Amino acid sequence: MQSGFTLVELIMVIVILGVIGGTVAVFMKGPIDAYFSGGRRAALTDVADTAVRRMARDIRRALPNSVRTNGTTCLEFIPTKTGGRYRVQDNAVGDSLDFSTLDTKFNMLGSNIALPVDQQIAVNDLIVVYNLGIVGADAYDVSNASGGRNWTFVSAAPSELGTYNPVETVIPIKAFKFPWPSGDNRFHVVPATEQMVSYVCDAATSKLLRVSSTAPTVAGTSCPTTTTAGVATASVIATNVVCSGAGASSFTYAGSDLQRNALVTMVLSIQDSSLTETVNLQHEVHVDNTP
Repeated sequence: MQSGFTLVELIMVIVILGVIGGTVAVFMKGPIDAYFSGGRRAALTDVADTAVRRMARDIRRALPNSVRTNGTTCLEFIPTKTGGRYRVQDNAVGDSLDFSTLDTKFNMLGSNIALPVDQQIAVNDLIVVYNLGIVGADAYDVSNASGGRNWTFVSAAPSELGTYNPVETVIPIKAFKFPWPSGDNRFHVVPATEQMVSYVCDAATSKLLRVSSTAPTVAGTSCPTTTTAGVATASVIATNVVCSGAGASSFTYAGSDLQRNALVTMVLSIQDSSLTETVNLQHEVHVDNTP
């Protein structure tokens, strides 16, 4: 005798399995959606964190009192590659930095060639002394019409006084009279190939750009772009950045009354490609403005 099941029984089983599957799907949908949403937010957070940390590294090497903002979507500063102390008294082999007349060379205390290669002082680098960011001592003063420019070029390759102990390095400079001496006898060096950096949140392309310029400029009325005169390169730091409207990315700079310490606050808002997820990351960078 043969046994089996009827068509009605088969349909009932299919219906019951469908009900069970639907019930399981309802309970599983939430955790699965949350898992993928968490993955998207984690990826966006990683992008935002990488961007602000790169900016922080750049800002920490800014020339004292050179950080400035243009609105809330543009942060600018003059980068430095190294610094040192200059000789203040002449002797048989040492040449001090003279602030009373046009000077063409001075001794740096220490060895230039002992520095890492990317920090060594080279021809056409800028030597800056006592930048206060005010009239009379402003590295953004490029014309020197008011006598307030406080930088000049390295005119020839530095040479080391190998027979002098401790070691000193002769820094040849284009004839220049620095307006003010540094209280700590310090100078800063700005690289010849990158004399100004701007971080721009470009609303037109929804990108965070790092714009490198070949010369410091006075504050403009708009953020620099790849078509701005003097711009050397513009690299993309992050995409799908919210640059306008509610919850937009922003850069603020707050200096202290004593011009020694300041704070840069960065808020970076990034969306995923489908615009369904948005993360907002805030990061603060301490700026040492001791010239």
